[in-house]
Amino acid sequence: MNQGKYNFIFFYLITLLLFFSCHKKEKTYIETIAVNDVQLPKAKPGDWRYSRDEKFQTFDDFQKLKKIKPEPGKNTIYLQPIGEFNELQKKEIELTREYLSTYFQLQTKVLPLLSNTIFPKTARRIFRDGQEQILAGHVLDSILMKRKPKNAVVFMGITEKDLYPRPEWNYVFGIASYQDGVGVTSMYRFANGGLTDSNFNESLERLIKVSSHEIGHMFGLNHCLNANCVMNGTNTLPETDFHFARACSLCQQKLHSSIQYDPKKRLLDLKHFFEKQHLNSELSRAEQDLHLLK
Repeated sequence: MNQGKYNFIFFYLITLLLFFSCHKKEKTYIETIAVNDVQLPKAKPGDWRYSRDEKFQTFDDFQKLKKIKPEPGKNTIYLQPIGEFNELQKKEIELTREYLSTYFQLQTKVLPLLSNTIFPKTARRIFRDGQEQILAGHVLDSILMKRKPKNAVVFMGITEKDLYPRPEWNYVFGIASYQDGVGVTSMYRFANGGLTDSNFNESLERLIKVSSHEIGHMFGLNHCLNANCVMNGTNTLPETDFHFARACSLCQQKLHSSIQYDPKKRLLDLKHFFEKQHLNSELSRAEQDLHLLK
């Protein structure tokens, strides 16, 4: 083979290499931000994962589920405050509405308040610390299910009362029904005894985490075992505080497959919310994800 043919073959191979390198498949949004997922540490006594053998929910598992999705005429998240709220608590609920609208990229509305008188004696108990607790299942079945708006995709109650799910449990931060699209979150424990200006952001961050977690369940997401994520199960406030408000890449993939939002717009909206509320740790995480998209 003469030198000219060698040169031709060499030139041809280089051209092919350049062609395929230029047409290399770009990473998806989910593949890109997965770099920022943070591995979960080994569970220790007292952690949610320590005493529970939960199954890892893959994306394929999620896709096979019969689950709630937004649809025309049924695509609004509703929040139902139940209780006696002071002005700071009302502000916290309104900011939670704003956050959930941003997080899920769905219109979110707050309904007029319901009084604590709606809880019958049979749904109340006095816990050993002296505070009154409300049976969470009663809130779902006897209050929210009967009042769920026709255009609601999911319906979340927010109460200032402490909740318990079963007689043998001490308390629960929130609970949700996968099938019925209703859930309830309690603000009671988030402010460590009383909401003030100084602990407002701490309480708000806990409320937006638990509320988005419970609504995530309503949309079919199981507890996350993939990474540090808002969908991680939690037993205690320190565990809630340790978990991110950020959904990991796998949970975002699941959520996006059902809601079909613009991921970059959502991320920018979340950044602006965290920036406005001075939730600096979550702001940093949003900025890290955005940096990968440049």
